[in-house]
Amino acid sequence: MQTIDYSDFQKIDVRIGTIIRAEVFENARKPAYKIWVDLGDFGIKKSSAQITDLYQPMELIGKQVICICNFSPRQIANFMSEILVTGFDDGQGRISLATVDFPVPNGGKLH
Repeated sequence: MQTIDYSDFQKIDVRIGTIIRAEVFENARKPAYKIWVDLGDFGIKKSSAQITDLYQPMELIGKQVICICNFSPRQIANFMSEILVTGFDDGQGRISLATVDFPVPNGGKLH
């Protein structure tokens, strides 16, 4: 594994947000959801997430997720993805969302 300096880590804007809306992304090539995340003072940002194996849209509402907020926006079909919602492969190719154990304020930065 390649090591990085702390200054490299500081370049990545990792924040917590709450999913406020989720729907099936009909135009995606691979099964995905369109997700809207409330990042507090940073506003509501959109993301496309391939998490359909473990989650249904309605159960995502209210879930806090860890997001990368300073990637360049990406056009995915007819949808602009503004943030990366993070997760981990469960060993079977399904993505389990990265989240927190206790509620924290939306927009909080990872330390």
